[in-house]
Order: sequence, then structure tokens, then C-alpha cells
Amino acid sequence: MGETSRITPVILSGGSGTRLWPLSRTARPKQLLSLTAAETMLQLTAQRTADVQAFDPPIVVASAAHADEIEAQLAAVGTPAAALILEPVARNTAPAIALAALALPGDAQMLVMPSDHVIADVAAFRDAVAVARSLVDRGWLATFGITPDAPETGYGYICTGEALMPGVHKVERFVEKPDRATAEHYLSTGAYNWNGGIFLFRADAFLAALDAHAPGITAAARAAHEAARREGTRLYPDADAFAASPSDSIDYAVMEKADKVAVVPVEMGWSDVGSWDALHALAARDDRDNAAHGEVLAIDTRNCLIRSDGPLVAAVGVQDLIVIATGDAVLILPRGSSQEVKRAVEALKAQGHVSLDQVA
Repeated sequence: MGETSRITPVILSGGSGTRLWPLSRTARPKQLLSLTAAETMLQLTAQRTADVQAFDPPIVVASAAHADEIEAQLAAVGTPAAALILEPVARNTAPAIALAALALPGDAQMLVMPSDHVIADVAAFRDAVAVARSLVDRGWLATFGITPDAPETGYGYICTGEALMPGVHKVERFVEKPDRATAEHYLSTGAYNWNGGIFLFRADAFLAALDAHAPGITAAARAAHEAARREGTRLYPDADAFAASPSDSIDYAVMEKADKVAVVPVEMGWSDVGSWDALHALAARDDRDNAAHGEVLAIDTRNCLIRSDGPLVAAVGVQDLIVIATGDAVLILPRGSSQEVKRAVEALKAQGHVSLDQVA
């Protein structure tokens, strides 16, 4: 594969996004929503690789329930998928990526991206991808380390090792989400980056690593791919074969175990938009640090995220709150505690409540 050949973007769009409930639902998860711009998260992801000189049309791996919406959204921004691989059941990222790899020539370089992340500096992102290409063509598996700007405890970290070429290092190790003191230590050393879950590798190199470290996944993916049903650009892997796959992430199944793993540290204005607090940090705010969306009235109110996709929300004399209103649900919790949404989601699941599935 030469340096002038194009990369195939692989967009993973299988997540349910319940951390942003009640706006994000199983039927319409966060990647299909407009959260930080007029475009949806999926559309923004596809547009990052819309340069036809450098990238082929994307492969999208998603749930069959979202197929029509994904096709419509990508067509609306002129980035239709070359293939839409529709998982019959969720089996985490390693099996999903295996399905995409099996749909490509072995020497194809795959740029694997979550569908629901923010990247403010797209030029820096593309530059980082370009830096990794020659190493990837020699069989290395590359990931992109997000330059940390705070001792975050909600992200995994990558410890950088020896330099392999300018701007690229061998991965020393992947580390789990740390406590606060450990995260502060990581930040002080300058040797750690956040693990953003974005990867570049050849299809054959990834499948070989998966065969070596998680052969049950490749066996199931190959069987599902070989027995797949095709309808135009849609590919439906065999349900029974794919269901037999172990459920595992690419990090655990491959990246933490393979030998030739490289990291490209990059500052690109990245966020996984993993909570309402993260969205408040990204949003435009007034002089009292309020971020408002929809029909909102804020009087003597400070440091709040108030979003309404339904009724008028009037906030008077409050501070440090997250208030999210849809047509059928309202969420209220303190700023800084937005990860606690999961407690509401778990309680609603236990009740079998329809608001987790319905589109608000």
C-alpha cells in the first residue's frame, strides 16, 4: 500500500448513549443527535474524513434499528457509506471492527472512529493520521493519544515509550481509569495520554493480532461474514454466528496484548461528550456561565446547563444545576454529578420504563 493510497474510515455507531438520557435513547442514541453543532455527532464524524483525495467513503458498523436514520443523515451531508454493516447483537468493539476488516482488502488501512466524539481541530487530527501511515503500512497498530489538560479519572491512559519516528512512540502500556492522585501523577510526568479510542491499522494486521490474542472473535466474525445477507450497501452478518462471539473491546482483546502498538500524541480539541458536564464545558455560555438550549428563561441563575427540547424551562435563583427537559421526561441533578445519570437509567430499566427506548 503506497503513501498516496486512501484510507477507509470505519465509524462505530453501535452505542446506546444512556449517559445523556433523557435526550439520548436506545431508539435515538447520542450519535444521531445534534449536541454541539447543527450537524449530528455522526455527521460531524463522517465529515472529518470527507476529503476524497485522502479517504474512501466510510464503512459504518451499527445496529439494524438505526439503519434508515444513519443512511438519511449521511446522505444529507454528502457522505454516504460505502457499506453499512448491521450487527444483529452488540458484542463490543473488537467483533465490530473485525466485521469491517473482513469487508476490506487485507492491505487496506482502516481508520476506526467512534461516531459520537468531538474533535475541534480537524486539521490536527488529519495530520496525526498522516504521520502514522508509513508505520501502519509496516504492520503496526496505531492509536491516537489525546494530550491531557486535566487529571481526568474517567478516561483510560496510554503510557508512551520509545520514539519510533518523529511524532510516533511505541506504547509502553495501557492503564485503567486512575484515581485522582494517580491521574495527577500521570499529568505531571508528561508521558501519558488519554485513550481516545481512535485507531489506524491495516485490515490484515488487525485480523492477525485478533487471531493471535482472541481467536474466538475472529472465528465468529468470519462465520458471520461468510454467511451474511446483502441488500445494496447493507450487510447483515449471520445472527447465530455473530452471537457466538465473545464480547470484548479492542483495547482488551488486541491493543493491550499485541507487540507492535504505536501511539501518536495529538492535541485536537477532543471530547467524548460522555456526560452532561462535558457538554456544558463544550457549549457556548453566557456571562454567568450558563449554557442554554431551546426555550429557556434564566433569571439570577449561574453555572447551569439548561436544555429543553420540549416545554419552556424557567430557572430563577439557582446555580450549579443540570436541567434537561424533553417531551416526556425531565432530568435535574447537580453540576459535577452528571455521571449519576446512570442511577436513574438503572432504576428505569428495573421498572421497564418506556422512556429509555422511546424517542422523546
